[in-house]
Amino acid sequence: MKKILKSGLFALMTFSAMFSCSPQDSDDHSLGVTPQESQLAFSATPVPGQPNIIELKDESSLSGVATWDLGNGTLIKGAQVKAEYPFAGTYTVTMTLYTAGGSAAISKTLTVEKDDMSLLNTPMYNALTGGAANLAGKTWVFDQYHDGHFGVGSADDSSPSWWSCPAEGKNGSSLYTQEFTFIQVGVKLEWKNNGYIYSNEPGKNALGGDFVDNPGGAGDFDVKYEPKGGYTFILNESEKTISLSSGAFFGFYTGSSAYEILSLTEDELYIKNKSAVESGNGWWFRFIPKEKNRKPSVEIPNKAVVLTEDFENETPTVVFDNEDMGTLFSQYYRNPLPLPINTSGRVCLYEKTDAFYSNLFFTADGYKFDLTEVNKVRLKVWIPSANDYTTEFPVAGDWIANKQLKPQLVVKLQDSGKGGNAWETQVEIVKENLETDKWIELEFNFSQASDRKDFDKIVIQFGSEGHAGPGIFYFDDFSFDK
Repeated sequence: MKKILKSGLFALMTFSAMFSCSPQDSDDHSLGVTPQESQLAFSATPVPGQPNIIELKDESSLSGVATWDLGNGTLIKGAQVKAEYPFAGTYTVTMTLYTAGGSAAISKTLTVEKDDMSLLNTPMYNALTGGAANLAGKTWVFDQYHDGHFGVGSADDSSPSWWSCPAEGKNGSSLYTQEFTFIQVGVKLEWKNNGYIYSNEPGKNALGGDFVDNPGGAGDFDVKYEPKGGYTFILNESEKTISLSSGAFFGFYTGSSAYEILSLTEDELYIKNKSAVESGNGWWFRFIPKEKNRKPSVEIPNKAVVLTEDFENETPTVVFDNEDMGTLFSQYYRNPLPLPINTSGRVCLYEKTDAFYSNLFFTADGYKFDLTEVNKVRLKVWIPSANDYTTEFPVAGDWIANKQLKPQLVVKLQDSGKGGNAWETQVEIVKENLETDKWIELEFNFSQASDRKDFDKIVIQFGSEGHAGPGIFYFDDFSFDK
């Protein structure tokens, strides 16, 4: 018999097994006499006061294992079960009885007169969809910023014992572009992606279509795939399963649209899928509501760490990185003027190139500066008079007022996390018109910024910035201290 569904509606089913399985309750059946349809019978009785809940009971004249097709794409097993139909419509229920000799089936047509949305007002259904009042539905995405959001193991295992994906382990693939919106009214599923789904080689071969390899460590393949639209879903709360219609799947192709629900809360959908393209393999998926899919902020401690560097050893204690230093730059250069106040043997040679923003910088590893005590940068500098301080050089833009190399030094504190925009929140101190051809000692006192907790970078910049004027400068005995 053909099933007739009311347009635009889909049925939800749940069932309760009413007795323990008998020894013959197995999917394996030995040979015997084949049952006949005339020996089969079942009753379909609405629950008093709840006409959308139907009790189905096997009343056959011979013993066997009863399985049921409830007319909404759901198959269950049991001698006595309950089927819930939230939406009005006509459903064909088929019972198949398996015996030692084979199987036979009979069908009945059930008519549900009215919708009963209260059947959808359940904890699991509301957690998945956001409830009937949420007409836009609830959107789920992979929980990419936490370990274990994707994994594989034996289909019989309770967890992904072979491999579990670390946080962001599939960056670069299409896995994290998949979005699934579950809408309670109409039991609708909206699936969006970027035109691709993710799969391994067995899935790719079974699905077919164009594909691309994933670079950058993501592995496997993105396969071109456009969701069809018009999807629905079946949530079976008793069995704790969810099935997607029309061949839909949760972004990673395994050939199966049926999933076991391991956990379903307001903040987590954790499911397991038995692969139909890899015998014996199970796949695990953890989803999170889209609006909560945020990279966790890592709390970086503030530390008062004293830094000193005298450049006497070829292995420095303070490692400075550089931006656009020239080939003469050296952190182990012979002192060009070993006279008081600096008679040390080695110094740092700083070469400003014709780049607009030459500088040296130190970035703290794993901490931010605690400026309540350690807040002063000190160093000895030598400014050669031989540099060209008179020529006007090209500049980075019309916002640069100064076009000349300057006998000056700027020290800045910045937040390295802001990248190229670190200048927006920086604090800087400028020492201008410095004496030339002699060692002088400078102090940059940042105690006025002692309440700032965001700095982790010290920038040293000779000659002023924004122009293309080159120059040579020296400094020594750097410290960041009280």
